[in-house]
Amino acid sequence: MVRHNVYFWLDSSLTDEQKSSFEEGLRALFQIDVVKAGSYGKAAATPVRPVTQNSFDYALVLEFDSVELHNAYQVHPEHDVFVNSFSPWFREVRVFDTQF
Repeated sequence: MVRHNVYFWLDSSLTDEQKSSFEEGLRALFQIDVVKAGSYGKAAATPVRPVTQNSFDYALVLEFDSVELHNAYQVHPEHDVFVNSFSPWFREVRVFDTQF
């Protein structure tokens, strides 16, 4: 299994309506046929510690049954729709992929 963790720092000028549209885009990724499971959330208001990174705006977690399915997702047309639609709003994106 592969867990695809994506952290987004968005442009601070986005409106609530734009953020809602972004969330709809995240949810649409869960419907891609190679995605086993998905979720997203915002940074938790946990106590500040030297090892805690909670400056991001959104985190996306997708699960795939294999590296091959993850790779198919990366070139899937619906993934391209998300990237093309929302990348102008990204200040920064970090990806951490883990295999189990």
